[in-house]
Amino acid sequence: MTGIWGIVNVTPDSFSDGGRYLDVDRAVAHGLRLRAEGASVLDVGGESTRPGAERVGAEVEQQRVLPVIEQLAAAGVPVSIDTLNASTAAAAVRAGARIVNDVSGGLADPDMRAAVAESGADYAIGHWRGFSSDMYARAEYRRVAREVAGELQERMGEAAASGIAPSRLIVDPGIGFAKAGAQNWDVLRGLDEIVALGPRVLIGTSRKRFLAETLASDGSAVSEQRRDLATAVTSALAARAGVWAVRVHDVAGTRDALAIAHAWD
Repeated sequence: MTGIWGIVNVTPDSFSDGGRYLDVDRAVAHGLRLRAEGASVLDVGGESTRPGAERVGAEVEQQRVLPVIEQLAAAGVPVSIDTLNASTAAAAVRAGARIVNDVSGGLADPDMRAAVAESGADYAIGHWRGFSSDMYARAEYRRVAREVAGELQERMGEAAASGIAPSRLIVDPGIGFAKAGAQNWDVLRGLDEIVALGPRVLIGTSRKRFLAETLASDGSAVSEQRRDLATAVTSALAARAGVWAVRVHDVAGTRDALAIAHAWD
């Protein structure tokens, strides 16, 4: 059955839950709650990648995430570090993380692939065309799913050349990253091209803007609850398309949606 990654944002400015879990104890408690609800992995991040987000230094990022990772890992929870920085990735693995989730696929930090190779951790490679501050300027495609698959294949080759075994790779088509509106739906409809690459596939649609745009085409506000329901639906459809795991804020709702989809199949 498709796994569920629970999101633990240790940031003041993430687009959905920024600031809620900036305190270490609160972040750990949240992570343990998500684990109890059915998360197979907890993805801990200390730098927001929302559209327009400002970068933070690696030192600040590590101050936020390392105490949380240490406590979750000590509790026996599988942890992923969501980072663009090689130094943070290496430090997080030393603190107990088992997976490095790099939404840039190694493009943001030239030292990332070598750091992951040395760490022995699994490596989630995201499709990416630039930092959040101006990523939508690069959202130009002719056949978006095919181009995303092709660029992910390039990142896979770079990872292999750096000494990362194919069995350690996970690919993520980067829903919302350098993709506007309908382009995200095009990627989801073309998931077979991503799955065909071979590695495990991770999908993250959780609470993203394109879901809200679909639910309220007039631009009106869409509640977190409605975004979570939409996320659960897209996650269930992604599971039927063969993805290995989905990355979400609402683990309990997604767990139920996946269970119903599994029973149907």
